[in-house]
Amino acid sequence: MILFPKLYLNNIKEISMQILQEKKLKALILDVDNTLIDYNKNLLEGTKQWATNLKENGIKLCIVSNSNNKTKVAKVAKVLEIPYIYFAKKPFKSGFKKAQNILQVKKEEIGVVGDQILTDVIGANRCKMFPILVKPINERDFFITKIKRPLEKIIIKKYEKNIKNKF
Repeated sequence: MILFPKLYLNNIKEISMQILQEKKLKALILDVDNTLIDYNKNLLEGTKQWATNLKENGIKLCIVSNSNNKTKVAKVAKVLEIPYIYFAKKPFKSGFKKAQNILQVKKEEIGVVGDQILTDVIGANRCKMFPILVKPINERDFFITKIKRPLEKIIIKKYEKNIKNKF
């Protein structure tokens, strides 16, 4: 289903080399707001070390953010030493395709990591990439995101029920 992630984790740091190898992923597209940084623009603790470890193991990383604040996105990208795309208009495909061109990896080998179903997960599924949903870093959200969260909670409950029924 286009609304469901293939993986649902607490945060990005749970994405290990073992998981990436099992899923045959060679690259990750990363969201910024409430995935890498909180509302106050603080990087999730341990993120730099996590990203460095992945890069040292051959995993390519690229930020794809809907934020139109280039300075904010560029700052996070600079800290992590990775390329970025801002104002990506997710779930439209263009930002994901630009990132794929930067990463030079097949779409099936790209994981898309973000905290929103209606942007990150849908966009990844539309592009035939591997959607990884993470819980938001904190409860504080931008206005437009707050509006979407109740619907996303319903979808997550259905996803979790679907996963339990498979086992």
